Amino acid sequence: MKPYFLVLQNANIEEKIKNAPSEAYQIGVLIGSYLPFVLLVILAYWTYSRAKKRKE
Repeated sequence: MKPYFLVLQNANIEEKIKNAPSEAYQIGVLIGSYLPFVLLVILAYWTYSRAKKRKE
């Protein structure tokens, strides 16, 4: 079941950008692809800083 879910979740960003109807769609695809990574980095930093303050 897990491999099927990964296949459905796999998105080819280059193909979406090439077939984009407008430039605004391209910007939306780029933001949507990088936003989860940025949010995870922010969450990791916040967790690290909270743990560091608690230790002191």
